[in-house]
Amino acid sequence: MKKPELFFTLLLVPLDYAMLVLAGLSAYSIRFSSYTTDIRPIIFNLPFDRYFESVFIIAAAWVLIFAFAGMYRIRRPSNMARALARVVLACTTGLALVAILIFFQRELFDSRFIVVVAWVLSMLYVSFGRLMMHWIRRRLFRFGIGTRRLVLVGNSKTTDKLLEEYATSPGLGYVVVKRLRDFSLESAQELSEMMRTSPIDEIMQSDPNLSKAEALRLYDFAAEHHLVYKYVADLLEVKVLRTEVTDFAGIPIVEVKKTTLDGWGRIIKRVVDIIGSAFLIIIFSPVLLAVTIAIKIDSRGPVFFSRRDDGLPVTRVGEGGAPFKYFKFRSMIANSDSMRYSELADRNIRTDGPLVKIKDDPRVTRVGGIIRRWSLDELPELFLVFMGKMSLVGPRPHLPEEVAKYEHHHRKTLTVKPGITGLAQVSGRSDLLFEEEVKLDVYYLENWSLLLDISILLKTPFAVLKHREAE
Repeated sequence: MKKPELFFTLLLVPLDYAMLVLAGLSAYSIRFSSYTTDIRPIIFNLPFDRYFESVFIIAAAWVLIFAFAGMYRIRRPSNMARALARVVLACTTGLALVAILIFFQRELFDSRFIVVVAWVLSMLYVSFGRLMMHWIRRRLFRFGIGTRRLVLVGNSKTTDKLLEEYATSPGLGYVVVKRLRDFSLESAQELSEMMRTSPIDEIMQSDPNLSKAEALRLYDFAAEHHLVYKYVADLLEVKVLRTEVTDFAGIPIVEVKKTTLDGWGRIIKRVVDIIGSAFLIIIFSPVLLAVTIAIKIDSRGPVFFSRRDDGLPVTRVGEGGAPFKYFKFRSMIANSDSMRYSELADRNIRTDGPLVKIKDDPRVTRVGGIIRRWSLDELPELFLVFMGKMSLVGPRPHLPEEVAKYEHHHRKTLTVKPGITGLAQVSGRSDLLFEEEVKLDVYYLENWSLLLDISILLKTPFAVLKHREAE
């Protein structure tokens, strides 16, 4: 573990503590400001010195909650959205702790306003502090400070993509110092000689189709030289990622565990979908109205794309492979959907799977191009979430004719309700290969958690803001 990683992780503790104290003091200042007291006069006695002492104690307790929530694990600054999701959950847990203290100490009961404001500000302040730390670390990476030296082993498109990503994104904190096409005995000897003058930190098997002998040799090499070993999982490994090893008659037996979306996980996800979709519908109601008016002014036809060219309802394939009626804002000229399979079939750029994407689609209207660019055409899907046909987070809903072309392992993605956004969408959006999209969706199914859903939702606006061609 490099010293900068240890230093920045250690620095998070006093930073979080300072932000929590600042949130508490800010809440007190807001409550006792003239603006607030004019609206709601103070009818309780809460001396600042006693409150100040309580804030320091409660902030220390919250830091312990942060530690139990895994917020001080030593890791690379790669998934900021998930880190911020942990902040929200940990601060909410801290709020529950304060509520318990209020219950047992009546003198704090009359300052509920301060408690709620401090909770909101704690999430904002701690998130701001961590975003600043994240920014500083990524800036230092660009100057080579704290970067990890990486060797990639593989002769695949995945290796090429990783090379390009690491080369164009120095803020990730990795520098690829060598790429080996295989890991034969000669390659192992070559790498050993290089390490005598140029140290490395990690070695990654970026080709899942490397031979078993080479993979074992690579793993042993990493263990022998005390290197971090990583590998790109193939689809089977992603599908059986959740396993439990037991011993029977001296023989290790591996059991593939079901997704955490069974049982209470499914109930929690549905509750979040109902509350979240209702909240977002209210928030985006002005946008929904504006888009409706713009579509009606811009071109002839219905506001929503809900009917196929033959008049039958538009459907998508949902949970368990069952079709459901689907609608979104119309972004193309009316009665042009079937052209994708006829006049425009030769423009399809998605030749890697069953999906269809038309390059420079002439059917898209002026308003359609704008709302597709910002994914506003998909906002009506919030109503489908509220009705239980879709989820906020999950695999994207595909057409029945596309699902009909699925290979057997692709159908794993139909285990749950499709989502408005998903792990695949925030990891690369429309430029992902279909097999890569399936891998990410399967990983999501096998590793679902409320924290993962929150992190995906937080990353979605940033994914939308990235430039992408309108489909």
